[in-house]
Amino acid sequence: MKFYIRAGVAAILLINGGLSTAAVVNITPEIESVTVIHGDKNVVIMRNQNQRNTVNPAFAKTSRKCPPFCIQPSSLAPGVETIGEIEVLAYLRLIAEGDESILVIDSRTPDWVAKGTIPGSINIPWTSLNPARGADPISIGEILEDQLNAQNLEGLWDFSRAKTLVMFCNGMWCGESPNNIKNLLKFGYPAHKLKWYRGGMQDWEILGLTTAKPAP
Repeated sequence: MKFYIRAGVAAILLINGGLSTAAVVNITPEIESVTVIHGDKNVVIMRNQNQRNTVNPAFAKTSRKCPPFCIQPSSLAPGVETIGEIEVLAYLRLIAEGDESILVIDSRTPDWVAKGTIPGSINIPWTSLNPARGADPISIGEILEDQLNAQNLEGLWDFSRAKTLVMFCNGMWCGESPNNIKNLLKFGYPAHKLKWYRGGMQDWEILGLTTAKPAP
């Protein structure tokens, strides 16, 4: 797997090693940073270099009322792959290289997204795909067609060209990305095209990875 690594101003393509010494806290021994596209700008994702840095207070709380903030299982549904940070970065890199068949989706409500999100992601709030929370069939259909590349063929959904979706929310206690995934499965979205970053923003923040404000 190849990653574009940023060292100072120069962009270096790493293949099996060749790490610069600019960073002390790397993502992996071979990966210093990954450049992604967020909105219309390049954003460099790397870990916070301050080794005294502590987690964002918004993600320091250990206990939230359950329900609704219950611990999610490691396996969400048959065929849906649960992934970690390295896999998320790999998908973001593919998007940055021009792969239009992938979307990384922040499933949280806009108030949470405004506090910071994963660079390169877009926001599709869990409520927008949930009929029980007021999402109507027309608006859901528009999301499926316009953003996820599904096709409506005389009332039947064709997902053969639908995008691979990487879903996340606030972390292992958050039900918002699971809600999006489960609703998409009900609509017939192929499970193998759904990837779940279970750790979400909780783990992303704990690892000191770069966050960004929502893309315009």
